[in-house]
Amino acid sequence: MKVIILLFLFYPLYFIFANQLQSKLIINIDKFNNDKGKAYVAVFNNGEAFSMNGENALKYGIFEIKNRKLGVEFNNLDYGKYAVSVFHDENNDGKLNKNFLGIPKESIGVSNNVKNKFGPPTFEQAKFNINQSVIEINIQMQ
Repeated sequence: MKVIILLFLFYPLYFIFANQLQSKLIINIDKFNNDKGKAYVAVFNNGEAFSMNGENALKYGIFEIKNRKLGVEFNNLDYGKYAVSVFHDENNDGKLNKNFLGIPKESIGVSNNVKNKFGPPTFEQAKFNINQSVIEINIQMQ
């Protein structure tokens, strides 16, 4: 009987503390070239999975662009290190188009607004820390 009473008393505390260790990530993205096509937004929690095309992303979504801007939210993220990548699929073919050198033809963006001249941005360059219940970041398309 004591065990049941203790469980009844402490069970709600589990949800209170568990929810405190999860966060909502708000991502504001601007400077799209136009409103054509869709924006592919991906959230990563490790460098091995980080990519511009969103494969192996922890969270992923495809969104409409309005007035060359976009605001998205991803919920239930554990506290830790993350990076975000975005690409603008202007021609709606479902992929990030590149030229023969591998340079994107469509605009891209990453957290921390990393701009690399040689090669894609890395997770280390784009990472940020989620350590509170709501985190808001801003990304400018390139």
